[in-house]
Amino acid sequence: MGCAPSIHVSQSGVIYCRDSDESTSPHQTAALSQGAAATLHGLFVKTDAADSIPSVLAYRSRQPPPCPDPRRQERGEPAAAGRARARRCCSSAEAETQTSHASVKVLLIFAKEDNQSDGFWWACDRAGYRCNFARTPESALECFLDKHHEIIVIDHRHARYFDAEAICRSIRATKPSEHTVILAVVPCISADQEETSVLPLLHVGFDRIFMENSSIIACYNELIQIEHGEVRSQFKLRACNSVFTALDHCHEAIEITSEDHVIQYVNPAFERMMGYHKGELMGKELTELPKSDKNRADLLDTINMCIKKGKEWQGVYYARRKSGDSIQQHVRITPVIGQGGKIRHFVSIKKLCCTNENNKQLYKIHRDEKFAGDNSQAESHSFRCKNRRKESIDVKSITSRSSDAPSLQNRRYSSMARIHSMTIEAPITKVINIINTAQENSPVTVAEALDRVLEILRTTELYSPQLGTKDEDPHTSDLVGGLMTDGLRRLSGNEYVFSKNVNQSYSHLSVPITVNDVPPCIAQLLDNEESWDFNIFELEAVTNKRPLVYLGLKVFARFGVCEFLNCSEATLRAWFQVIEANYHSTNSYHNSTHAADVLHATAFFLGKERVKGNLDRLDEVAALIAATVHDVDHPGRTNSFLCNAGSELAVLYNDTAVLESHHTALAFQLTAKDNKCNIFKNIDRNHYRTLRQAIIDMVLATEMTKHFEHVNKFVNSINKPMASESEGSDCECAPNVKNFPENQTLIKRMMIKCADVANPCRPLDLCIEWAGRISEEYFAQTDEEKRQGLPVVMPVFDRKTCSIPKSQISFIDYFITDMFDAWDAFAHLPVLMEHLAVNYKHWKTLDELKCKSLRLPAENN
Repeated sequence: MGCAPSIHVSQSGVIYCRDSDESTSPHQTAALSQGAAATLHGLFVKTDAADSIPSVLAYRSRQPPPCPDPRRQERGEPAAAGRARARRCCSSAEAETQTSHASVKVLLIFAKEDNQSDGFWWACDRAGYRCNFARTPESALECFLDKHHEIIVIDHRHARYFDAEAICRSIRATKPSEHTVILAVVPCISADQEETSVLPLLHVGFDRIFMENSSIIACYNELIQIEHGEVRSQFKLRACNSVFTALDHCHEAIEITSEDHVIQYVNPAFERMMGYHKGELMGKELTELPKSDKNRADLLDTINMCIKKGKEWQGVYYARRKSGDSIQQHVRITPVIGQGGKIRHFVSIKKLCCTNENNKQLYKIHRDEKFAGDNSQAESHSFRCKNRRKESIDVKSITSRSSDAPSLQNRRYSSMARIHSMTIEAPITKVINIINTAQENSPVTVAEALDRVLEILRTTELYSPQLGTKDEDPHTSDLVGGLMTDGLRRLSGNEYVFSKNVNQSYSHLSVPITVNDVPPCIAQLLDNEESWDFNIFELEAVTNKRPLVYLGLKVFARFGVCEFLNCSEATLRAWFQVIEANYHSTNSYHNSTHAADVLHATAFFLGKERVKGNLDRLDEVAALIAATVHDVDHPGRTNSFLCNAGSELAVLYNDTAVLESHHTALAFQLTAKDNKCNIFKNIDRNHYRTLRQAIIDMVLATEMTKHFEHVNKFVNSINKPMASESEGSDCECAPNVKNFPENQTLIKRMMIKCADVANPCRPLDLCIEWAGRISEEYFAQTDEEKRQGLPVVMPVFDRKTCSIPKSQISFIDYFITDMFDAWDAFAHLPVLMEHLAVNYKHWKTLDELKCKSLRLPAENN
């Protein structure tokens, strides 16, 4: 008896294959009634599938197939003889493939079963490959995204069934296909026909063509050749991706050159150590780079003689940074033997030597890096100092630690000695030390000014502005106090209980329609979604307050999010439904319309040339997802309110970024809760981790307590270097920005912050509507605070006395103008800045006329 075939269940029903010699097809089909039971080759199977043939078949069996050769039968050869001959062919093939990789997966895409599809099916079986069979373009793409096959065979003989080239293009559009070999089965040509060129098929995305031949051994030979050639090469390329990822994250400086000493690769650690950007080094010979004069005259000759013999060289070498400073390195150069037994590459691994001179140079290295203030740089610096830390402990401290019964006093002294000998210094400490040194030889007036600078630097709130006399406007004070503090003013007995009725089910919602089949009124609106003047309120009205699903599907389709995440459109639709269902439609401002508006603004910013040029594909997808979920389950109350009320969320998140932490946590919980809406289910763990961290970072950036920190970092790390480079030369600075992940993070934070509060930059009618909605939400909060006896966070937002124009003027002056000036300088947004000027003039006019409403009374009528 042969082994039973595996059974694979999908939405189309039970996927099966034969295990009997009595059938002439390896994947015999049968009509199955819905909910009925059927017997398939001795297997009793029950399925809920519709009365249709399954679109994808999965096969894994070791039983030798009957392989009748139709050409022999046409010539009158008995079927039994044909089967015996096929068994002999297959037996010999099986003997040859005992060392084949069982991990190779093959996808056959044939609209109809015939001898050719059978030939490949049984060839896969004999080669020990896992094989799937798809009949439609849709099922083929779905199966490929699920299995990631190494080989795909597409029937290119019959154009009337499906477009083979279109299928190939759709598969090539997905990321996993870069490691897949696609084979086109083309019809045989007669002797009098001229053979056509393969170039058109290669341009479409095919790798090879296979002339129609239903012989199992011919199909088997073709597959085996592909495995031993392209597939094994692809396996090596996959491993190379992992190697380069490791090199990019390595803390040691790595440099790879050709046998002629032409630089072919340097990692980020090398760029940081030497002060160069990768683009400045690629393709250059080592002799073109400046050398330090501190090395022995014969050192380079000694190194070259050693490595040219194939031996590894290791020693101390002085290198010159781009700035001209010399640094001492411990270098290890390893020759790499390649084709023909010759040296093809040299790999150099470089570390900074632990010398006082190098310690003096460290702050210069960090000063030259534009992201010197970020946490990741501090961690990297700490890591580099660990080895020096071990060497800086004196003998006495080691002796005191190793004594059998050291006294408490001795331990304390030795600990202090070790602390003072350590070279741990934060960037701010270095700045303070430099200022102290500068004070020694400075005039009295300069020294006094520097004293004031030191006082400021020693405070904890470096980025939070202090309200001066000019800002002592009650609207500004209340707005800043409400948005930028945690409001920790506890009153016993009053607890604001956050709603636990989170809508985690979407079964009651109707299944959303596809992007290509939306109602005409919605489709007409969405045609204009790429314009900044897109009216989100019109979409809100025609979608019955469900704009996020419709706009989200359109925007995500435009950016190819489904392809990046390897998820289906149905999964994405279900995800949008779940997210939108968890926005509170009862909120006047923080509802799904606001989420759709922020998503629209984010997509608009991502379309700008400089933004697009400085962000990767993963950054784009993360930004769109972050914009979608950034306020999910918002209660319509501020963080200060929740902290004052002692809400469950405030307790859970320790009064820190309460709502922003909740939005991100809930978004990932809702996504992972049901596989039907889990848009992350098909991406690998590393991509998911990176994507998740980017989404969390962006949503947390919308919290206003760190508003000025984010804006100042963006100005100092992006705007100012960009301005200085553009003044000094005509070269573009965008590539330089992209070289630093920390700068990309600053761009993403700034982008979502601007998208979140872009209302003052919208056309006037939209700006007025948003101002009315946010004011109403603040009014409702003030009403509830008074009702519950809670501290009133923003007293000026009393619906009886508040001046909406004054509140908008304060918001624009204090939060919007500087931030959008910085963002416009980077992304070039003249239309937004024009709207901002018009809107500001509108609010100023109302304020001068002592009008407290959104419009003049005459306009309201």
